[in-house]
Amino acid sequence: MNFRFVGTGDSAQVPCFGCDCPACARARVLTSHRRGPCCAEVRLNGRRVLLDAGRPDLADSCEGERPSTILLTHYHADHVQGLFHLRWGTGAPIPVHGPKDAHGCADLYRHPGVLDFRPGLKPFRPLEVEGLTVTPVPLNHSKPTLGYCLDDGEGRLAYLTDTLGLPAETERFLRDWTPDLVVLDATHPAAHREPRNHNNLPLALEILERLGTPQAYLTHIGHDLDAERLAAATSLPDRVALAHDGLSLQVLRGGAMACDTETAS
Repeated sequence: MNFRFVGTGDSAQVPCFGCDCPACARARVLTSHRRGPCCAEVRLNGRRVLLDAGRPDLADSCEGERPSTILLTHYHADHVQGLFHLRWGTGAPIPVHGPKDAHGCADLYRHPGVLDFRPGLKPFRPLEVEGLTVTPVPLNHSKPTLGYCLDDGEGRLAYLTDTLGLPAETERFLRDWTPDLVVLDATHPAAHREPRNHNNLPLALEILERLGTPQAYLTHIGHDLDAERLAAATSLPDRVALAHDGLSLQVLRGGAMACDTETAS
């Protein structure tokens, strides 16, 4: 499968409004270091599946290539705000799967437009989506949140954001499932010693060490983590890297190969 990071930032994004830290200053000059709201996409058999919908300009990219399905991790604004414009479009309904959440994003539920909301995915119960076997797994967050384990028969990818640590049952599942690539929340720097709702970098690396996956990328990255990395310039484990917007990967058995990187749209 071809997997692409559309956005790799947290809700504040990079640059963060009003911040003059080194990471934000760099991102204002070098657009390649900008981070949009955390979201991704998978292309398989000529179809486009979205993982979250946080980019405010989502409708623009969908004009050129309409998504066949949208998988929502949860209903916080930075993961669904792109749907507010998209829903008023025309054409065939777009299935939108997500966790069971009575409140969800209430206005979207009341006025879905072309969006066919199908909340209530059950953890560990696989769903077939456009040639992918999608297995939802529970995560630790302030709203009901799911990660997604994607298997196209040639590679396995676990997409795990937003989360603070992993529930024990999710970690057990992942060790048995043996993903080839893990994409994991690492919002906060090491200096953030009491993380809330999201992993800091040391916690993310501990999780990856326990899972023993061949390759991993960190996402949902805050500007303070980028700033800490600029100041300290410490290396990550060989099999772990920070994701960046526009990075495309071909997910295969044993890991993933980088494809051409393009500007996120």
